[in-house]
Amino acid sequence: MFDWVVMLLGNGGYLGIFLLMLAENLFPPIPSELVMPLAGFLAAQGAMSLPLAIVVGTAGSVAGALFWYWVGRRFGEARLRRMAERHGRWLTVSPKDVDTASVWFGRNGGRMVLLGRMVPAVRTLISIPAGVARMSLPSFLALTAAGSALWTGALAVAGFLLESQYTRVEGWVNPVSTLVVALLVLWYVVRLVRVRRV
Repeated sequence: MFDWVVMLLGNGGYLGIFLLMLAENLFPPIPSELVMPLAGFLAAQGAMSLPLAIVVGTAGSVAGALFWYWVGRRFGEARLRRMAERHGRWLTVSPKDVDTASVWFGRNGGRMVLLGRMVPAVRTLISIPAGVARMSLPSFLALTAAGSALWTGALAVAGFLLESQYTRVEGWVNPVSTLVVALLVLWYVVRLVRVRRV
């Protein structure tokens, strides 16, 4: 994956950043932890502007988050509850879980949208309950943009500062991304086994 990201950014420039960050929000296995540090490295080499790379990366993240927000908004809480009743065993979600999540998001929604943008895997999923809860679109966009800008900015600046040592990123990001995915799969299997026992 690392070589593919390098190739796409090298050939695509700012459009490559936007598309990769959009894809990262639609298909989480593409990690921003690879994309934005590489963009920062390219900026340090003079191939692009660091501030513009951060703006474009943030725009891609917000566009991807907006897609999932609209999915949640269109789906709605009542439909989500019905789906949990019918397919909850495989989704590891019960109707009660939907109600609990709705109440919890109602109390903590804004904070979670902002902070969730900086957590792997969560940054994609947090947009769905925001849509289901019909969070105000301007608030959602503002919080998503702020959280995304902080995250993409921190990663791009790290890549900019690393410069020639950037290749070290591959050595720790790929294993960390794999570990996060493995933990999510393990969590799903444990939840699935528990739900089937009930």
